[in-house]
Amino acid sequence: MDRLWSPWRLPYVTGTGHADGCIFCDARTPPPAQSSGDDLILFRGGLCYVILNLYPYNNGHLMVVPNRHVGTLAAATVDELTELMRLTRHAEMALGEAYQPQGINIGVNLGRPAGAGIVDHLHIHLVPRWTGDTNFMSVVGNVRVLPEELGDTIKRLRPIFERLARNDV
Repeated sequence: MDRLWSPWRLPYVTGTGHADGCIFCDARTPPPAQSSGDDLILFRGGLCYVILNLYPYNNGHLMVVPNRHVGTLAAATVDELTELMRLTRHAEMALGEAYQPQGINIGVNLGRPAGAGIVDHLHIHLVPRWTGDTNFMSVVGNVRVLPEELGDTIKRLRPIFERLARNDV
Protein backbone atom coordinates (compact mmCIF):
# COMPACT_ATOMS: atom_id res chain seq x y z
CA MET A 1 0.00 0.00 0.00
CA ASP A 2 1.26 3.47 -0.86
CA ARG A 3 1.13 6.20 1.76
CA LEU A 4 0.68 9.88 1.19
CA TRP A 5 2.20 11.89 4.06
CA SER A 6 0.97 15.39 4.84
CA PRO A 7 2.24 16.21 8.35
CA TRP A 8 1.64 19.93 7.77
CA ARG A 9 -2.12 19.18 8.04
CA LEU A 10 -1.91 17.71 11.56
CA PRO A 11 -2.60 21.02 13.37
CA TYR A 12 -5.66 21.53 11.16
CA VAL A 13 -7.01 17.99 11.65
CA THR A 14 -6.45 18.01 15.42
CA GLY A 15 -7.67 21.57 15.91
CA THR A 16 -4.40 22.63 17.52
CA GLY A 17 -3.35 24.96 14.72
CA HIS A 18 -5.52 27.91 15.71
CA ALA A 19 -4.34 30.62 18.06
CA ASP A 20 -6.76 32.29 20.44
CA GLY A 21 -6.97 35.36 18.20
CA CYS A 22 -8.41 35.76 14.72
CA ILE A 23 -6.18 34.29 12.01
CA PHE A 24 -7.34 36.95 9.54
CA CYS A 25 -6.62 39.82 11.94
CA ASP A 26 -3.20 38.31 12.66
CA ALA A 27 -2.48 37.89 8.94
CA ARG A 28 -3.45 41.44 7.96
CA THR A 29 -0.44 42.93 9.77
CA PRO A 30 2.48 43.23 7.34
CA PRO A 31 5.42 41.05 8.35
CA PRO A 32 8.50 42.75 9.80
CA ALA A 33 11.21 43.89 7.38
CA GLN A 34 13.42 40.96 8.37
CA SER A 35 10.67 38.50 7.43
CA SER A 36 11.50 35.87 4.84
CA GLY A 37 8.66 37.29 2.73
CA ASP A 38 6.94 33.92 2.44
CA ASP A 39 3.71 34.93 4.18
CA LEU A 40 0.52 33.82 2.47
CA ILE A 41 -0.65 37.33 1.57
CA LEU A 42 -0.79 37.73 -2.21
CA PHE A 43 -1.93 41.35 -2.27
CA ARG A 44 -2.73 44.10 0.25
CA GLY A 45 -5.30 46.71 -0.71
CA GLY A 46 -6.35 49.70 1.35
CA LEU A 47 -9.30 48.01 3.08
CA CYS A 48 -8.93 44.33 2.13
CA TYR A 49 -6.28 41.78 1.24
CA VAL A 50 -5.94 38.52 -0.70
CA ILE A 51 -4.48 35.47 1.06
CA LEU A 52 -3.83 31.86 0.11
CA ASN A 53 -5.75 29.25 2.06
CA LEU A 54 -3.26 27.35 4.23
CA TYR A 55 -5.41 24.20 3.85
CA PRO A 56 -6.53 24.47 0.21
CA TYR A 57 -9.14 22.37 -1.57
CA ASN A 58 -7.21 22.85 -4.83
CA ASN A 59 -4.05 24.65 -5.90
CA GLY A 60 -4.78 28.36 -6.12
CA HIS A 61 -7.47 28.30 -3.40
CA LEU A 62 -7.42 31.83 -2.03
CA MET A 63 -9.56 34.20 0.00
CA VAL A 64 -10.38 37.90 -0.14
CA VAL A 65 -10.66 39.36 3.37
CA PRO A 66 -11.51 42.79 4.80
CA ASN A 67 -8.83 44.23 7.09
CA ARG A 68 -11.47 45.15 9.64
CA HIS A 69 -12.80 42.37 11.88
CA VAL A 70 -16.34 42.27 10.51
CA GLY A 71 -18.50 39.15 10.40
CA THR A 72 -21.14 39.82 7.74
CA LEU A 73 -21.70 41.62 4.48
CA ALA A 74 -24.37 43.69 6.24
CA ALA A 75 -21.80 44.93 8.78
CA ALA A 76 -19.25 45.94 6.12
CA THR A 77 -19.05 49.47 4.80
CA VAL A 78 -19.80 50.34 1.19
CA ASP A 79 -16.09 51.08 0.65
CA GLU A 80 -15.11 47.69 2.12
CA LEU A 81 -17.67 45.91 -0.05
CA THR A 82 -16.44 47.75 -3.15
CA GLU A 83 -12.82 46.75 -2.56
CA LEU A 84 -13.85 43.23 -1.54
CA MET A 85 -15.60 42.76 -4.89
CA ARG A 86 -12.83 44.47 -6.90
CA LEU A 87 -10.23 42.15 -5.36
CA THR A 88 -12.52 39.15 -5.89
CA ARG A 89 -12.65 40.14 -9.57
CA HIS A 90 -8.85 40.46 -9.64
CA ALA A 91 -8.60 37.03 -7.99
CA GLU A 92 -10.81 35.52 -10.68
CA MET A 93 -8.63 37.11 -13.36
CA ALA A 94 -5.36 36.03 -11.70
CA LEU A 95 -6.53 32.44 -11.24
CA GLY A 96 -7.70 32.33 -14.85
CA GLU A 97 -4.35 33.57 -16.11
CA ALA A 98 -2.17 31.43 -13.85
CA TYR A 99 -4.12 28.16 -13.81
CA GLN A 100 -6.65 28.22 -16.68
CA PRO A 101 -9.31 26.51 -14.54
CA GLN A 102 -12.45 25.18 -16.20
CA GLY A 103 -14.50 26.78 -13.43
CA ILE A 104 -14.13 28.65 -10.14
CA ASN A 105 -16.19 28.25 -6.98
CA ILE A 106 -16.68 31.67 -5.36
CA GLY A 107 -18.41 31.67 -2.01
CA VAL A 108 -19.08 33.23 1.36
CA ASN A 109 -20.02 31.08 4.35
CA LEU A 110 -21.77 33.10 7.06
CA GLY A 111 -22.03 31.18 10.33
CA ARG A 112 -20.81 27.74 11.35
CA PRO A 113 -23.94 25.90 10.09
CA ALA A 114 -23.23 27.41 6.64
CA GLY A 115 -19.70 25.99 6.68
CA ALA A 116 -17.69 28.94 8.02
CA GLY A 117 -14.45 27.76 9.60
CA ILE A 118 -13.68 31.29 10.77
CA VAL A 119 -17.07 32.56 11.88
CA ASP A 120 -16.53 36.17 12.92
CA HIS A 121 -14.33 37.50 10.11
CA LEU A 122 -15.92 37.79 6.69
CA HIS A 123 -13.98 36.25 3.78
CA ILE A 124 -14.69 35.19 0.20
CA HIS A 125 -13.27 31.87 -1.03
CA LEU A 126 -12.17 31.35 -4.63
CA VAL A 127 -11.39 27.74 -5.56
CA PRO A 128 -10.22 26.90 -9.10
CA ARG A 129 -11.93 23.77 -10.47
CA TRP A 130 -11.28 21.29 -13.26
CA THR A 131 -13.40 18.46 -14.57
CA GLY A 132 -12.46 15.38 -12.57
CA ASP A 133 -10.58 17.21 -9.79
CA THR A 134 -12.66 15.36 -7.20
CA ASN A 135 -11.29 11.86 -7.44
CA PHE A 136 -11.27 8.74 -5.32
CA MET A 137 -8.62 10.19 -2.96
CA SER A 138 -11.02 12.91 -1.82
CA VAL A 139 -14.12 10.74 -1.83
CA VAL A 140 -12.80 7.48 -0.38
CA GLY A 141 -9.61 8.47 1.38
CA ASN A 142 -10.66 11.91 2.64
CA VAL A 143 -7.31 13.15 1.29
CA ARG A 144 -6.48 15.91 -1.16
CA VAL A 145 -3.55 15.57 -3.52
CA LEU A 146 -2.12 18.96 -4.43
CA PRO A 147 0.69 19.01 -6.98
CA GLU A 148 1.95 22.50 -6.15
CA GLU A 149 3.41 23.79 -2.87
CA LEU A 150 2.03 27.02 -1.41
CA GLY A 151 5.33 28.86 -1.99
CA ASP A 152 5.13 28.06 -5.69
CA THR A 153 1.51 29.24 -5.77
CA ILE A 154 2.61 32.56 -4.23
CA LYS A 155 5.34 32.98 -6.86
CA ARG A 156 2.80 32.29 -9.60
CA LEU A 157 -0.02 34.56 -8.37
CA ARG A 158 1.60 37.50 -6.54
CA PRO A 159 3.06 39.18 -9.69
CA ILE A 160 -0.32 38.95 -11.41
CA PHE A 161 -2.08 40.69 -8.51
CA GLU A 162 0.58 43.42 -8.48
CA ARG A 163 0.13 43.98 -12.23
CA LEU A 164 -3.68 44.07 -11.96
CA ALA A 165 -3.46 46.62 -9.16
CA ARG A 166 -1.03 48.82 -11.11
CA ASN A 167 -3.29 48.78 -14.14
CA ASP A 168 -6.41 49.02 -11.95
CA VAL A 169 -8.17 46.57 -14.24
